[in-house]
Amino acid sequence: MQTPVVPDLAHTHARPAHWLLTATAMAAVVAAAGLLQPHAATASPEPLAAAAGTAPGAAAPAAPDPDAVELPLVCGDLGSVVTARAAGDLDGDGRPETVVAARCDAGSGTPPHGLYVLAATRDGTPRTVATLVPPTDKFSVDALAVDGGSVTATLLGYSSASVPGCCPDIREEAEWSWRGGTFIRAAGPAALGV
Repeated sequence: MQTPVVPDLAHTHARPAHWLLTATAMAAVVAAAGLLQPHAATASPEPLAAAAGTAPGAAAPAAPDPDAVELPLVCGDLGSVVTARAAGDLDGDGRPETVVAARCDAGSGTPPHGLYVLAATRDGTPRTVATLVPPTDKFSVDALAVDGGSVTATLLGYSSASVPGCCPDIREEAEWSWRGGTFIRAAGPAALGV
C-alpha cells in the first residue's frame, strides 16, 4: 500500500462543540462592535438652539423666575412662598420651563400647596401656563424634580377630615409629561400610607 502525499485530515472533522465555540466567539465580536459604535451624526451642531430661534453659539435662555410672577394662590394678606422649584425643557421647544410648589405663607400649620408650570413669553416675561395640583386638592409637595421632560412630585395628603393637619397619612408619587399640547398625569400606583 502506498502512503498518501498529503497528511491525514481525519482529525480536522468539525464537531458540534467546535461550531458552538465559533458561534459564541462571533456573537462576542458582534456585541463588542455594537458597543463601540460612534455617536450619531446630526445635520446641525445645536438643533435645540436653532429650533428655539436662538442664534448658534448664543447662551441658552434662562428658566422663568418664580419671584417675577404672581402665582394663582388666594392667600389674602399672608402672601405666598415658593417651597420647591425645578427647571427643564418640558415641551421640547429648546426653552426651559420652571415648575414650582408654592403655598400661602401661614407661618404655622400645613397649608396646601399648588404645583404650577411657568414659561417665558417671547419677551422673557414669566407666566403661569399650567396648574398640575391646585391647592383645593389639599396636598403638600414633599419632593419635586424635572427629568427628561417629565415632572415628578411626592404629594402628601389626608385620607379624611379627621386626620390632624400636622400629620398627613397619604403619600402619592405623581408624574406628568407634555403630550398633545397639555400635561398628562401618568397613571401611578395607589396612594400609600405614610
